[in-house]
Amino acid sequence: MSERGDGGGFFAGFFIGAIVGAAAALLLAPQSGEETRKLLEERGIELKDRATELSAEARRRAEELQERSRIVLEEQKAKLEQAIEEGKQAAVKKREEMLGKLEEETAA
Repeated sequence: MSERGDGGGFFAGFFIGAIVGAAAALLLAPQSGEETRKLLEERGIELKDRATELSAEARRRAEELQERSRIVLEEQKAKLEQAIEEGKQAAVKKREEMLGKLEEETAA
């Protein structure tokens, strides 16, 4: 699963697999019905816990990615502001040079 992958698709596949596995366990179980139900209940609890863990992990990764994106955005914003300021300073300098040349030409 890629970092940008759809977590919903993963969870849907995960739960469909769990349902198919539970159905297969019911059909092929060598235990009695009561033992099978207890086993399914335990597996259901395990699946629920695992789903909770995966959800928390996905949330943590999303928060990390959001923080990294915020940092990159701030860095790019600072670079852009610096480039704009340098452009303004260059424009002022060029204007002063041109005014100086114009004054020299008119004085001559």
